[in-house]
Amino acid sequence: MRLSLVLRVAALGLVAALFAVLVYRLVHGSGSGVAQAAKAHREPQVPDVRVHVISPGVGLWPRGLRRPAAGDELAFADLHGYRIVINFWASWCEPCRREAPVLAAAATAERGRVVFVGVDINDLGSDASRFLRDHHVPYPVTRGSGSVADRFGVVGLPETFYVDAAGRITDVTEGQVTASILQRELRPS
Repeated sequence: MRLSLVLRVAALGLVAALFAVLVYRLVHGSGSGVAQAAKAHREPQVPDVRVHVISPGVGLWPRGLRRPAAGDELAFADLHGYRIVINFWASWCEPCRREAPVLAAAATAERGRVVFVGVDINDLGSDASRFLRDHHVPYPVTRGSGSVADRFGVVGLPETFYVDAAGRITDVTEGQVTASILQRELRPS
């Protein structure tokens, strides 16, 4: 009887400790990943990852960049030399739905000057396609795996990264982006 009680208390303690670690990592991030470095103003390089293009809307991009995004894959390294906005989203994410028109308007306003890329995470292809159609997303959208989100240090959706022309992440917006946030982030430097 006494051994059973000790085992139960030990198991409960282990569960509580694991829960505390999970909450800490959600609140403070994992400590690894470029998002944490960007928030600390260390301006890390954008990870050199390849993502599968699911919607090649390159009409707003500078002419020299349209070819890399028109294929099946896009490498963020191919975008060096241009300012980039990378938005991680999913169709089931309500804040992602609310920010979609704001991102579309900013991409249109910054046509040819700033490269916008959407990265769809954890979605069915049909749901992502419906989202893109319903929200008239005018820029290229890619499908990123969990490993792509991990490389960036994405904790939740939506999350938006701002990259300078040298390929350094200058800032991150965790949560829904607004027009005023985009205006501040896209102000000429």
